[in-house]
Amino acid sequence: MFNLAPLEAIDYLVIGHLCRDLGPAGPHLGGTVAYSALTARALGLRVGIVTAWGGEVPLGPLQHIPIANYPADHSTTFENIYHNGVRAQVIHEVAPNLDYYMIPEPWRQAGIVHLGPVAQEVAPDLVRRFPNALVGLTPQGWLRAWDAQGHVYPSEWPEAAFALEQTGAAVISQDDVEGDEHRIEEMAASCRVLAVTEGLNGARLYWNGDVRRFRAPSVPEIDATGAGDIFAAAFFTRLYTTRDPWEAARFATQIASISVTRPGLDGIPTPAEVQECLMEVL
Repeated sequence: MFNLAPLEAIDYLVIGHLCRDLGPAGPHLGGTVAYSALTARALGLRVGIVTAWGGEVPLGPLQHIPIANYPADHSTTFENIYHNGVRAQVIHEVAPNLDYYMIPEPWRQAGIVHLGPVAQEVAPDLVRRFPNALVGLTPQGWLRAWDAQGHVYPSEWPEAAFALEQTGAAVISQDDVEGDEHRIEEMAASCRVLAVTEGLNGARLYWNGDVRRFRAPSVPEIDATGAGDIFAAAFFTRLYTTRDPWEAARFATQIASISVTRPGLDGIPTPAEVQECLMEVL
């Protein structure tokens, strides 16, 4: 059921739980690693995933991406409940945590390492284990906790300063911190490059003591699920290629805006869309 991780080198390593997401249409594949891995592949990179996954739903488009899977009795399972456009989450299962020893040796040399926790499953000290890579964080899974009934709520992140100081770039959603501007400013002060996504309003980027806003084009929104993860993969990839955070943010904003016009994993950009967005930012 799972892809065996080959020993070939990769360009983009993403670490986090593949998820089983529950919705009105039934269970389906989700999680940061799903959206980010597929986006990185669409951008032409060789991608590998390190995860813990129970295999309850088909891998679908991920079946062509090598996966180093740590067997789990149950996948991390989220139920997303929307009311008046506001999402509430319930977590029903959590797969085992992920650590450095689970990463195949050749993959440890990837140029881009994306730590994408969804349920506090990625060991925070992994930020120090890839000295030659661009380490990118999407720390939403370190910014949430859940009660005994599984109701998810925003939480403190004790390792924030440590992790952000060690990383090359991070991407958070404004919703991850409930719009707390003081907390965003604290994170920006600790991080070399911090992007904050703001839904249909686009994104802002903190870098080198400056902050700039990148407006998203006006598009009909069908499903925003995964848009932040698509933004992150596009941003990390373009940042690695150009070393220009402003250009990377412009490109990622364009890519993410396209993704919301289609549901779920169908929002992954096509090669034609990638080229169109590159033309717009160059």
